[in-house]
Amino acid sequence: MHTEPAVPYTVSDVMTHTAVAIGENAPYKEIVALMDQWKVSALPVLAGEGRVIGVVSEADLLVKESFRGKDPRPEDFAAAAKAGAVRAGELMSSPAVTVHANATLAEAARIMAQRKVKRLPVVNDIGLLEGICSRSDLLKVFLREDAEIAAEIRRTVLASDALAGLSVTVDEGVATVRGALTDRSLVPLVARAIQGMEGVVAVRLELASHRDTV
Repeated sequence: MHTEPAVPYTVSDVMTHTAVAIGENAPYKEIVALMDQWKVSALPVLAGEGRVIGVVSEADLLVKESFRGKDPRPEDFAAAAKAGAVRAGELMSSPAVTVHANATLAEAARIMAQRKVKRLPVVNDIGLLEGICSRSDLLKVFLREDAEIAAEIRRTVLASDALAGLSVTVDEGVATVRGALTDRSLVPLVARAIQGMEGVVAVRLELASHRDTV
């Protein structure tokens, strides 16, 4: 089955290009005020010409409250030291968990899941800040129009002569493929190719008298 490959969406397609960031000397109260003003839970910390050196999150800031009026145990000394911090450079988690602008959405999602973060600074090849990618940004692909998704499936998956007997419709992100397919070994390949496309919620195969839901 030879088809034209779909061009995957990258982080640069969905990220927020206007990124709010702070310098490493930003004071505690200014950080809190910026988070409140912009309704964000974390801010990248920049050095020099805009290189991302860390991230200050709400969790970093709340350490101060967790140790207020409390004597830390020996195993808590490192965290207690952060509780006394007053500048971004002392408060931040470093090195920053970042993602490159040309990374796929799947790669960005894996980084967020593995590192348990909600927002990723987006950087270029030399580590300069280009934007911010959040969980909600990654969900934007599911706002694609059904007609746009169907057209891409026809162009990239069903264009092969071996799949000439198939047609596709898309409704609310669910792609339904109908028709006759002589070579049944192609069924899982078709399903995987469509399921991997940005914006597809599910795939239903209605091939002759056979029906599969993926």
